[in-house]
Amino acid sequence: MTVLYIVLPLALLIAAVAVGAFAWSAKSGQLDDLETPAQRALLDDDPVDPSPADDPQESTKA
Repeated sequence: MTVLYIVLPLALLIAAVAVGAFAWSAKSGQLDDLETPAQRALLDDDPVDPSPADDPQESTKA
């Protein structure tokens, strides 16, 4: 029974820290746009335009 005097305040403290971290992240703009960062990883590459001079097979044919 005496362990509750330690565990209950500790659990409340951890919950308060979690709520505080969530409130801080929401205020600082961390949760403004959740879709764009996930899509940016897929659309990050620039299209490559291969030229005939860069093709190694093209230089062996000549």
